[in-house]
Amino acid sequence: MKREPLGLKHRDLLTPRLSDIKSHISEYCFPNLYLYRKVHEYEVLFGDDIYVAGLSYDGKRYIMPTAGLENVDMEKLLEAAREFDYIYPVPEEWLALFEGIKGVSWTFNEGDSDYLYLSKKMGAYPGRWLHKKRNLRKQFQNTYDHLAVPLTADRLDDAKQVLEKWSQVSNQEKDETDYYPCLESLELYDDLALCGGIYYADGEPAGFVLGEEVSPETFVLHFSKGLIKF
Repeated sequence: MKREPLGLKHRDLLTPRLSDIKSHISEYCFPNLYLYRKVHEYEVLFGDDIYVAGLSYDGKRYIMPTAGLENVDMEKLLEAAREFDYIYPVPEEWLALFEGIKGVSWTFNEGDSDYLYLSKKMGAYPGRWLHKKRNLRKQFQNTYDHLAVPLTADRLDDAKQVLEKWSQVSNQEKDETDYYPCLESLELYDDLALCGGIYYADGEPAGFVLGEEVSPETFVLHFSKGLIKF
């Protein structure tokens, strides 16, 4: 198969294909693949179909389909996967398509999973288990003159300021955190069709969130940064 390091030039090729995958998994978003292309050494593979190859944190090579499995030739996918340690990530709804195929098994690692939150829960922090978060929010609102606005082009420098200050107090080197992918997401905000919000406290940039809408029901949050002094 022909291989190419994943880059911005693949955006128009991969974005519509990945959008057809009805999954909440963040890896099936082009911005996520692009921003972590160095960490996971992502490559685009061209053969009987188009795939993405990556490297896991524990050094395993994996292959990703770039379309929903209902639109993928399973025989060709499994043949391509012989060069790799496994197919990843696999949404639960795909598992039935692998049943009965000789030599195929699957495993689950909770550490590789995304967090899934309902917007109504994030907005209200209901119940006694979340009362500490409610109290922190109330304390913030009562202490500071606060403002929440969309993260628009004219506010990207404010977000970069938050990121820089967050990094300075993180007690980790920048390349040990997601500093560089996050910075690049701000620099390529329009190119990657990202959106988000930024928060101010007493007029000072205090935090921001950044992600993308992948369906009418799902927003993938790629980055969230805030200053602990607030």
